[in-house]
Amino acid sequence: MANLHFFYGTMGAAKSTKLIQDRYNFIQKNMNVLVIKPTVDRDNEEKVKARIGLECPAEIHEHIDWIDVLQRNVIYDVIMVDEVQFYKPKDIDNLVKLADTYNKLVFCYGLKVDVNENLFPASAHLIAVGAKLHELTCSCQNPNCQRLATHHLRFNKDGKVIRNGESVVVDNGSVIYKSVCRQCYDRAMNKTR
Repeated sequence: MANLHFFYGTMGAAKSTKLIQDRYNFIQKNMNVLVIKPTVDRDNEEKVKARIGLECPAEIHEHIDWIDVLQRNVIYDVIMVDEVQFYKPKDIDNLVKLADTYNKLVFCYGLKVDVNENLFPASAHLIAVGAKLHELTCSCQNPNCQRLATHHLRFNKDGKVIRNGESVVVDNGSVIYKSVCRQCYDRAMNKTR
């Protein structure tokens, strides 16, 4: 399934930056690119924003509808999906249809696991259907740790680790996320037990 790609990594691994860069490269090759993002996001703007200040236009969709994509006035060569983990497995099936049946390049960017070490359903489905996997990495955000980040910790506004709870809590000021290595994650989780 060479047309379906999943770029995954922890927060801070430059997934949105990669999307914006990839979009630019496709446009330079005169390809029409559609960028989609979910309704669940840190902001409600029709843009993908990278933490380093780059941005590009995007459409906000609650669900991905392959028929809608094909019936537009513009014929898209590439469909790019930011924060793919917030979609449903049936949305992934629609992306598979675009990739396999209609030969569209589909690039998905997002998280693989949540703060409870569970695969997001959409991410699990991308893996299950055989998307080409591309891991994007960053280093652990704990001081003096040089290992690669593989997990996320969620903190309340008082700086205490939130051990259990919903998979998805959009950063609205009441929670803070940190990308950490497995060892730092385990150490923080063991302190809260």
